[in-house]
Amino acid sequence: MSTTPPALTGLVAAVLADDGTAEWTKAVPRRVAALLDVMPAPVRAAVRGAAVAIDAYAVARTGRRLSALGAEEREHVMTSLAAHPALLPLLDAVKVPLLLAAGTERMLHHGPTPAGSAPEHPPLDGTSSGARPSGRTPLGAIHPGRTSSGATPSGPTPSARTPRGGTPPGPTSSGAKPPGPTPSGRAAHSGPTPPGPTSSMSAPEDPPLDCTPSPDWPARSTADAVVVGSGAGGAMAARTLAAAGMRVVVVEEGEHHSTASFGRRAPLDRFMSLYRDGGATVAVGNPPVVLPVGRAVGGTTVVNSGTCYRTPEHVVARWLGHHGFAAAEGFAAHLDEVERALRVAPQPLDVLGANGRLALAGARELGWTAAPLRRNAPGCRGSCQCVVGCPTGAKQSVQLSVLPEACAAGARIVTGARVRRILTDRDGPAGPRAAGVLARRPDGSELEILSPLVVVAAGALHTPPLLRRSGLGGHPRLGRNLSVHPAISVAGRFGHPVTAWQGVLQSVGVEHLRADGILIEATAAPPGMSSFVPPGTGRELRQELEQTERLATLGAMIADRPSGRVLGRGRPLPRYDLAARDAGRLLRAQRAMGRLLFAAGAEEVLTGVPRAPRARTPAQLEAVLDTVSARHLHVSAFHPTGTVAAGADPEWSPADPEGRLRGVHGVLIADGSVLPSCPEVNPQLSIMAAALAVTRRLVTRAG
Repeated sequence: MSTTPPALTGLVAAVLADDGTAEWTKAVPRRVAALLDVMPAPVRAAVRGAAVAIDAYAVARTGRRLSALGAEEREHVMTSLAAHPALLPLLDAVKVPLLLAAGTERMLHHGPTPAGSAPEHPPLDGTSSGARPSGRTPLGAIHPGRTSSGATPSGPTPSARTPRGGTPPGPTSSGAKPPGPTPSGRAAHSGPTPPGPTSSMSAPEDPPLDCTPSPDWPARSTADAVVVGSGAGGAMAARTLAAAGMRVVVVEEGEHHSTASFGRRAPLDRFMSLYRDGGATVAVGNPPVVLPVGRAVGGTTVVNSGTCYRTPEHVVARWLGHHGFAAAEGFAAHLDEVERALRVAPQPLDVLGANGRLALAGARELGWTAAPLRRNAPGCRGSCQCVVGCPTGAKQSVQLSVLPEACAAGARIVTGARVRRILTDRDGPAGPRAAGVLARRPDGSELEILSPLVVVAAGALHTPPLLRRSGLGGHPRLGRNLSVHPAISVAGRFGHPVTAWQGVLQSVGVEHLRADGILIEATAAPPGMSSFVPPGTGRELRQELEQTERLATLGAMIADRPSGRVLGRGRPLPRYDLAARDAGRLLRAQRAMGRLLFAAGAEEVLTGVPRAPRARTPAQLEAVLDTVSARHLHVSAFHPTGTVAAGADPEWSPADPEGRLRGVHGVLIADGSVLPSCPEVNPQLSIMAAALAVTRRLVTRAG
């Protein structure tokens, strides 16, 4: 059990202006300590060091530690601290984990705002074609069943799902019998379901998976193909190879989590178990970039937003023409197949929630093009918990969609096994050849899976270190070419409740600046889990938390130049230096999001920048942002790609045009690292289509 250092206890009381009267604050220090325990040592040391430094500041000013001060004295100390710009990084270091813990505790004690309890406010618009209609429609006149262009949403409906066929060999991951009705049999509903601390929504039984915990897997086994990683790329590779008749074993470091387990656990508890290092992967740079990635059967698809953009045609053309990524030929057909597997369709308006509908309303007022996003979530109830595991099973993460098909075709999954290195046979006449993998169980013991084909799908951050550990990292460009899709967020405060976490987590895409590589998306999250960091400390921050229900949040990503790299052989050490052009686009995106929120009726825009935290008019927004450098922004990223890029130039591309690692036979790259450049949109479909392309071409050659 984690112990709570006194410095942390006093800091939580000071940052949250806790006078001891609120029940929900009492467990926050313990939750922060538990979260720090699962974070990597450098991050843990930085946060704890910041807590000690702030405590020392209190001692220097008052002669006593924060935990020994009264509420008024703590407030004076924090106000003084916040007045020094040079000390603001100390506060930033502690606010993010503290807000995660505080959000969970507030939800546990207060629960969600009951559906329908919010007072009436102006209805919100459901159409935005980029041009204003001739007759002014009341702000928010929703046209059910229509997209922002006025068309009826196309694509499969929840009832169109084809039942999964076949039963995988061996037990399911939970030992349960094969499930009953698929999600197509769920009852119809209307409007978003409010999220609770532990959801009361009934979860369906998951499709069966052939999962075996690593302690129960034999120390030595064989396969026709080993797939390292079970996320977007690994799942698609396993499905393709198993369908071709290969004996496939997927090796996954994380554990399998059932949909039912998500409904039984508080959001922060799920966060700590579903994200690698407690979500605290950080790319070193100026500014540093937070890069959270999933670790579970299903990989990051378990914790992503469910947004499914097709790879833009100009990006595919660049991959083919400029980079020579031959596997991208016929990419549209691969995208079609992936969309069918994930049951992608436009998000219906009735569960967008107020956050998404405000984005549509603001876009309409500005004449900007916006629309509900296409997602892999048929039957979504708007629980807004995509980032900590969908508690209803509506989001078709690959462990609910693609991996069951792979297992039905004979694939097996080993869980809780970290691949230490790829085994190679270096004595053959044709040069080094893959011979399997060596993996480590949680107790430190090892297992070998021998195979002539190894498909590496550990993700763009972890694939390069694995190749280096395996003696296969000799290409000078391996680990370079890292794109991350840098993102920032902005919030708007409204004069009525928005309760952004009731509705779809990522609901609306605003494409006004898409040609400039800027994609704005209406994105919310359970309290405390948003990438938006509210301003202030002490009473100012407490007031912000008490008014969270009135905030709408937007996020923007930019199609960045590949200006990063991944170092290291064990734990990856990402380095990312924001290019000057990309820094300018982040600031432009911030202005655009502020304009959109004001157009939607926001009374105030919160920039997320400590040095210029708020604006009450569009003109004031422009003025305060003129004082901001991109280096002051809170930048996060969720889409690392490109670190083992495929292409025709052997000096530039560590992988060949068909995704095969150069310099060794039998090693195929099938994750985001194989993409030659940033896909410019949420990358799940791009990664899965690329994995499908490289594995299908391999099967075709072998056949």
